[in-house]
Amino acid sequence: MTKSRNMLAVAAITMVCLVVVLLVAGTAYNQLALSKLRSLAHAPGQIYKVDGYDVHMVCTGEGSPTVILDTGLGDDFTTWVKVQPELSKITHVCSFDRSGFGSSAITPRPHDADTLAKQLHDLVGVAGIDKPFVLAGHSISGLYLRAYARRYTDDLAALVFIDGATPLQDDRVPRSLVAIQETQRAEMPWQKLLMTIGWYRLQGICSSVPVGFEAYSAVIQANNCDPTQFDALEAELDAVRQSGEETLAVGPFPNLPVLILSRDPASMPSNWPPEVARANSVVWNQMQEESKKLSPISRRVIAKGSDHYIHVDRPDLVNREVTGLIQALRKGSVPYSQAEPTVEE
Repeated sequence: MTKSRNMLAVAAITMVCLVVVLLVAGTAYNQLALSKLRSLAHAPGQIYKVDGYDVHMVCTGEGSPTVILDTGLGDDFTTWVKVQPELSKITHVCSFDRSGFGSSAITPRPHDADTLAKQLHDLVGVAGIDKPFVLAGHSISGLYLRAYARRYTDDLAALVFIDGATPLQDDRVPRSLVAIQETQRAEMPWQKLLMTIGWYRLQGICSSVPVGFEAYSAVIQANNCDPTQFDALEAELDAVRQSGEETLAVGPFPNLPVLILSRDPASMPSNWPPEVARANSVVWNQMQEESKKLSPISRRVIAKGSDHYIHVDRPDLVNREVTGLIQALRKGSVPYSQAEPTVEE
């Protein structure tokens, strides 16, 4: 009996040691791959020191006002591959990686709207961006745009929301959708572990590049499967309610033009149950319409056929509308009116 127990103990210890070795080896494999890919990627732009942390920004084109592009959750500057090159033909355009994403170092928590707005304000100062500028943002950065406008109104020539999030929207969207989001949030630590130990890389997930983003293949692959980016994801998600409370009473801004580009309500996300997608579409459309109240100088356009990523699905619309806004600002009069009906194009 004692001999059998000893054999079982040895087997258990051996198994534990093997698992530890595999975990260490997988982690080393993923880190070495990341290091090698980053050494080859040569991301464009510059790294600026903001409060002692590296922040990556890519500026192209010439002219004024400058357009600054802020990303959705988990994205980096590469998400603007169909927009920045076109807008750069008419003016100066800068995209950047928020804290913890892309080539920017993660800063200490919290990652709430006011904190991230201040970080952008400091980046603008360090980078020497001329003011006033047009601040455009996608998805969750809609909250950060509102925070920036409240704190630094004089910096801005206009705001552009690209299917932007609205304050405390989870209190209004279907509860079933919130449950899906909560489940996804709960799975993040497990996903981060699988990424850390190289499992995703062995599956080939880390080498995938979305169609249309081939120009940034090396940069995308160099940032794929970096577990530290999950820290940034979690930090922003965990601060969503705080961000919503900080921006709930923002506006109206009587002299600030606001352009709102919204997804097509008929476009349903394939990864949600149909009934959830339909219910959310109605509420989302209402919240987008309410965003016109941010300014009497506002315009809302529904991007026909587009899902949430309008700058990917309908870059033609984004480029046309922002170009028109730039031209109007240069003339000194933006022909927007909150009283005008929302259009679909």
